[in-house]
Amino acid sequence: MEPIIIMLGWLGIYGPMALGSIGSIIGCARAGQAACGALLDADSGYARFIGVSAMPSSQSIYGIVVMFSLNRPVDIDNGPGLFAIGMLAGLALLWSGMRQGDACASAIHVSKAKPEIFGLAIAPAAIVEGFAVFAFIFALVISAGIPGGS
Repeated sequence: MEPIIIMLGWLGIYGPMALGSIGSIIGCARAGQAACGALLDADSGYARFIGVSAMPSSQSIYGIVVMFSLNRPVDIDNGPGLFAIGMLAGLALLWSGMRQGDACASAIHVSKAKPEIFGLAIAPAAIVEGFAVFAFIFALVISAGIPGGS
C-alpha cells in the first residue's frame, strides 16, 4: 500500500501543473479559433482578439506555482494530502481554463460585431479567472500544513 500512496503523492505534486496546462491549452485553442474567425469579419481590433485568446494561459502559471509549493519528499504521511490538494487544485484549474476559453470566444464573437462593448464582453472571462485565483490561493494556503516528508 505504501508504494501506491507514494505514487499518489507524486501525482498530486505534478497534477496542478499538468491539469492547469491542459485547461490552458483547451481554453486558448477555443478562444484562438474564435479570434481567427473574427479576423476575417472585423476591419480592426485584431490585437484585442489575439490578446483575449491568451487569457486562459494563466491557469498554467497558477499550476506551476502550486506544484512548487507542494514539491517536497513524498512519504506515507504526506502522500494523501499532496494528492488531494494537487489533484483538486489541478481539476479546478483545468475546468476554469476550459470555461474561460469559452467565455473569451464569446467575448470575441460579440465584440467583432459591436467593438464598443469589448470591455463588458470580457467581464465573464475575468470572473472565471477569479475562481481560478481562489483555487490557486486556497491550494497555497492549505499546502503549508502538509508535512515536509522524510
